[in-house]
Amino acid sequence: MTMLSIKDVIPGFKLKSDVLTELGSVLLSKGQVLLPRDLEILHAFLIKEVEIEMDQTVEGYKALEGNKQAAKQQDKNKENVALAFSNFTTEENEWEKFNEAYDKTLALVKQAFHLVLVSELPVLELRTRLKEMFNYIHKYNVITFTPQSMSESDYIYHNAVMCSLTSYLLAQWAGLPQKDWIPAAFAGLLHDIGNAKVDHNILHKPSALTPEEAAEMRQHTIYGYELLSKVKGINEGVRLAALQHHEKVDGSGYPMKIKGQQTHIYARIASVADIFHAMTLQKAYRKAQSPYLVLEQIKSEAFGKLDPAIVQTFISKATQLGMGTKIRLNDQRTGEIVFADRDYPTRPMVNIDGEIINLVQNTNLYIEEIIS
Repeated sequence: MTMLSIKDVIPGFKLKSDVLTELGSVLLSKGQVLLPRDLEILHAFLIKEVEIEMDQTVEGYKALEGNKQAAKQQDKNKENVALAFSNFTTEENEWEKFNEAYDKTLALVKQAFHLVLVSELPVLELRTRLKEMFNYIHKYNVITFTPQSMSESDYIYHNAVMCSLTSYLLAQWAGLPQKDWIPAAFAGLLHDIGNAKVDHNILHKPSALTPEEAAEMRQHTIYGYELLSKVKGINEGVRLAALQHHEKVDGSGYPMKIKGQQTHIYARIASVADIFHAMTLQKAYRKAQSPYLVLEQIKSEAFGKLDPAIVQTFISKATQLGMGTKIRLNDQRTGEIVFADRDYPTRPMVNIDGEIINLVQNTNLYIEEIIS
């Protein structure tokens, strides 16, 4: 006997035996090919199962299974669409929250830089703003991020906020314990606080500085340490980052010409972050440079100038973009990354209209912009 649950019965099945009501009357006769209205009758009389002709309903079973699979696939497609929409909504929401936190931090930093000479630095509020940003640190990409509202006159404040983000990541990438991540971010945020005491005309001069002006500009490291020495709630490493971020491994930096490991780790991290963002952010008197070219310049600076271990870590981590990343070359052709050599992370192979170009071999070309 081949009994089939009524929920699995479809039009086209042929009854192998009579279907009886509870009182014994014939509801549907043996040999009847079921039509849609017959299924309604079966449901109406609360019939739970019927006997069908297996040999004559193979196609029906195939249709049934096909319908089941189609229904399952349709449900799955609906779930996938719903999930994709949910993920997209979440991504957009997180991106908006990150940018909102960035803008709030920027506004507070701008206020702090303006008032630091006459009032107390709002350390607790700055810490709160930083933590809000770091809740969405996964949205921040060192290479591709650009502030939504970038005013060239606010360069110094954007540089501070972006250096804090990059220093926070670099502290992690360099293997520093978690207790150092926020202080390293503070070091990035406040490394140039001494500029608040530098003459505004020197700070924003579009042309080359005179020797006297350059000497005054270099004083910002000492000014920064002096200002932060009066601030409670930050550790000595943050103060030393303000003082030492222009020192060089070979002792050729300023203000004290100290070498290598004599400088604080926060200072060495802030130094790399500062150079990168100083060169890739748009200034009133200088166009922003390609982040990939800047990374190459930083790599060359590592020999005798910057901490080589931090530089290597920074370049390795910052260039970890997925295969298929859309890029624009300096000759304005667009394409995508197809392979990246660990030995040459800033010069991957790119596919331009079906042509594979090895940027290691084509030194006149470089990635000017990450499109997506």
